[in-house]
Amino acid sequence: MKSRTVLLIVSILLVYVALTIFIGWNGFVFWTTAVTDQADWAFWTLYPFIAYGYLAAMLLRRVLPYGLYKLVKLIGSYGLAVLMYSLLTLPLADLLYVLLRWGGVDSARAIQGIGSAELLLLAGIILLGSRNAWSPVVRRYDIRVAKQAGARKELRLAVASDLHLGTIVGKRHIHRLLRRVEALKPDLILLPGDVLDDSIDPFIRERMDDVLRNLRAPLGVYASLGNHEYIGGHIDEYLKRMQAIGIEVLVDRIVSVDATFYVAGRKDAAVARFDPGGRLAIDELLAEADKSLPIVLLDHQPRQLGEAEKAGVDLMLSGHTHRGQLMPGHLITRRIFELDWGYLRKGAMHAIVSCGFGSWGPPLRIGSRSELLDIRIVFGDVE
Repeated sequence: MKSRTVLLIVSILLVYVALTIFIGWNGFVFWTTAVTDQADWAFWTLYPFIAYGYLAAMLLRRVLPYGLYKLVKLIGSYGLAVLMYSLLTLPLADLLYVLLRWGGVDSARAIQGIGSAELLLLAGIILLGSRNAWSPVVRRYDIRVAKQAGARKELRLAVASDLHLGTIVGKRHIHRLLRRVEALKPDLILLPGDVLDDSIDPFIRERMDDVLRNLRAPLGVYASLGNHEYIGGHIDEYLKRMQAIGIEVLVDRIVSVDATFYVAGRKDAAVARFDPGGRLAIDELLAEADKSLPIVLLDHQPRQLGEAEKAGVDLMLSGHTHRGQLMPGHLITRRIFELDWGYLRKGAMHAIVSCGFGSWGPPLRIGSRSELLDIRIVFGDVE
């Protein structure tokens, strides 16, 4: 099994290198034709940061100075998007070049024209993607749960999944979250996983918890674990720090809120790779709950919707998918998940999947927009 894993990793790396060589060669031809043919070194000095910066930063995180690590990772993150969209467009660009040459267009002129258009396209993608990533929208859902919640007739939730706090998404984005949450004045705030982007080190080093502690609501702030908290490790340290700032992370646990409804949080599905104990089945998690009261479930990955509905969940909140984050990634997430974004009614249960408030890798979104969910629940049967 280990040899197969190694073989798979090596194969993926070889394919990746081959693709970066293809993209790099196209870029080099444009550079020497349209920019200068006297400074090959400049291109081949910059391009490796674009092509391999993100991977290098992740591998050398423990040895690079923190500031350099952040810079290389940031350049490399944008590089991932550049590589992705270059891979999608360059075959067409090369085909266009061949057609122009057949039509009698001078080689240098064709390269300059096509290359300039490619650069403008990539620049437009980065500008639009940055706007979509750094300017979150508030998306509202109004739902009815046909259960009584004591004297409470309505409940307003603010839900922010996938913050991915780390070296790229940091305190400035937390302030954006705080401003939007404050404007909503929710009764309860919920964070369905991936608060961290892998390592907890930037969260601690840059004292992000000092800002995140300002996230407040009358009925509290609850979170669940995501796959990135498990990937980064240091779960115990993360739980301790979240508890210290008033955010309760529910790890396969259910709590009664104001004696009128429940909030339950599952371990993420990724736990199977990190903890032999795994996680509780949904019906086990809810075994002691009074099913006559409304139940809100936080489960980072939108899986097992049918099991959640059968177990008595009224509202299931998830994230994880980012709705692909970069188009056409949404075509993949749509095929993987029953619900990869938005709302679905599953029997008596409402399921809502957020594309996330933050971003993973490049701080860009194409075909999706960072979002905060404003969910208003009305309890009881329709009168």
